[in-house]
Amino acid sequence: MSMKDSGELQFFNEIRNKELETYKNQYRSTLKEWKKYIKRAGNIDSSIVPSEVYNAWNRCRALGINPLKIPEKKILTGTRFAALLNRNSEFIEVSRPFLKNLYHFLRDSNFNVVLFDKEGYLLEILGDHDLADEIRYIGGVVGALWDESSAGHNTIGAILEEKKPIQIVGSQHYIKAYHCETGAGAPIFSPDGELLGGISLSARNPRFSPHTLGMAVAAAYAVENELLTRKVSVDRQRAYQFQKSVIGSVMEAILAIDNNGIISLINDPARNIFDLHDAFTEGQDLKSLLAGKNTPAFELIQRTDRITDKEMRIFSRNTWNEYTLTITPILSGDNERRGKIIVFNEIKRAKSMMTTMLGAHAVYRFEDICGKDPRFLIVMEQARTMAQNDSNVLLLGKSGTGKDIFAQSIHNASHRRTGPYIAINCAAIPRDLLASELFGHEEGAFTGALRGGHQGKFELADGGTIFLDEIAELPLEFQAVLLRVIEDKLVTRIGGKRTRKINVRIITATNKNLKEEIEKGRFREDLFYRINVFNIKMLPLCERPDDIPLLLHWFIKKFEDKLGKKIRHIDQTVMDKFSQYSWPGNVRELQNVIERMMNFASAGELTYDLIPEEILKVGMTSSNIDALKSPEEVERKMIIKMMELKFHKTQIAKQLDISRATLYRKIQKYRL
Repeated sequence: MSMKDSGELQFFNEIRNKELETYKNQYRSTLKEWKKYIKRAGNIDSSIVPSEVYNAWNRCRALGINPLKIPEKKILTGTRFAALLNRNSEFIEVSRPFLKNLYHFLRDSNFNVVLFDKEGYLLEILGDHDLADEIRYIGGVVGALWDESSAGHNTIGAILEEKKPIQIVGSQHYIKAYHCETGAGAPIFSPDGELLGGISLSARNPRFSPHTLGMAVAAAYAVENELLTRKVSVDRQRAYQFQKSVIGSVMEAILAIDNNGIISLINDPARNIFDLHDAFTEGQDLKSLLAGKNTPAFELIQRTDRITDKEMRIFSRNTWNEYTLTITPILSGDNERRGKIIVFNEIKRAKSMMTTMLGAHAVYRFEDICGKDPRFLIVMEQARTMAQNDSNVLLLGKSGTGKDIFAQSIHNASHRRTGPYIAINCAAIPRDLLASELFGHEEGAFTGALRGGHQGKFELADGGTIFLDEIAELPLEFQAVLLRVIEDKLVTRIGGKRTRKINVRIITATNKNLKEEIEKGRFREDLFYRINVFNIKMLPLCERPDDIPLLLHWFIKKFEDKLGKKIRHIDQTVMDKFSQYSWPGNVRELQNVIERMMNFASAGELTYDLIPEEILKVGMTSSNIDALKSPEEVERKMIIKMMELKFHKTQIAKQLDISRATLYRKIQKYRL
């Protein structure tokens, strides 16, 4: 393998690993809601679980389906199986070439292409054979019934219920055994508008692509079109309206043209893009639609049979807008091209869908943060206040103090909470990939650059928040580029000429002293002042000893579910040692120690012998002793800090758990 090939392989592996990690985050958040649902343990977060998925779960519950067990499906055999194939013979015959064409396009990607009838019986399966045994085990065979009553919430059952294109990802499935699958599909209607069944694509996670649904819709439409040409009926126009309603249910702008470039179908989103009125109907030339400034788009469509996610600008409504273009050929039963399906996807909407699918959202809220130490509560109040505006925030503190959790909580308490949340560890990105990762690249910008280009993290965070952790680790030459992006809110992809406007709130974090880094010439002073509009100093765990027992019980509860253990007793010696230890790794170290001890715990107890050796060797730290010796000085500093932050006297008294009168006496006592 050449050095070039090796570099490309490494690049794609790195991209793939990042996609897997972001998918895991999205999977876990949905799985958390699923667990809450099956345990009836609280309200479901509608920002994570769509309403149609939640409604399907309710239907499955009403049917009495056990989500923890693979249901035994009805499988037709003998004369009943023969009758199934016989009554669907024309449907299978017409659909088969399109299924083969679709499968050929997805070959070696572990996708399975399935044709099913209006009752949910599987009629045809094309798939990769290395998964055949497993698929048969869950009932994926011709003649098996896959409606919701037989298989829970799945693509086939959902299409039969909703009668529109559907996609189901991972833990959105009602039955746990299907959480490793992704499905997308579309219904197929007869020329008379009767539901015949549909096409479903399924694959192992996380092989989902936002365009899988579009491919299924295009294939379903091609089958419908072929059925329409075979049937001469007075109801042909009514059937055609059903076809239009299927395409119309898709959010993307879709046009279908024949081999002569005549538009045979156009949905409402496409009409909106081009600001079309009723005067423009099917039967007109595509060239008349894409004339003038859009001539390059027309020429590309004319000379291309197949393209995916080609970024381009379309001039409409007196302005330029950014879209991705996808073209798929429409093939007849004898594999001859009958036309093309053209899909325009607004890049802003595509970004929103991508960040959702990749789990680009903040999980933690201030309500999830555990602590009662008065100084820690002041820090929390600072963060809540900062969340109400868009100014840049710098989080300062040692590793393990919860800077990432605070960043997520600030985002979720802000007006940007419905937008994406993108977190980047600046120290974890290779130097040569840093610019591409943050700002993206154009197609052909360098060896291994993705076809169609690549959106950077700043573009994906548009409308939301980007969290730059370990900001001090950025190379000096890159700090200048980041400074310009922060000031202008404009990004330019590698290899590109066009700037893109972004609307992003920036939160940064570091465990280093940035002023010392500036003096040593390792950090730009001008960048420091740009990111340091507000700063929050995170408290190390050794300065909030009263929170250690609270955190101890919180983590025990967290790991009881994970480890399947119940802790009923904690030795006082454990509490004593934990209070004496300095916790250099802060809350993260405490969490890891508790998890380790619970793994070895027996009889539901945390005992002295389970404490790690490094904790047993260390006694009371000076910081602990100082904190215990001078409670009045601690209280005085707390009051001063809250007064500097312009806290109302009532707020200060509430934080200290004292009356207003007592607060005034203390202010006089400390001469404040």
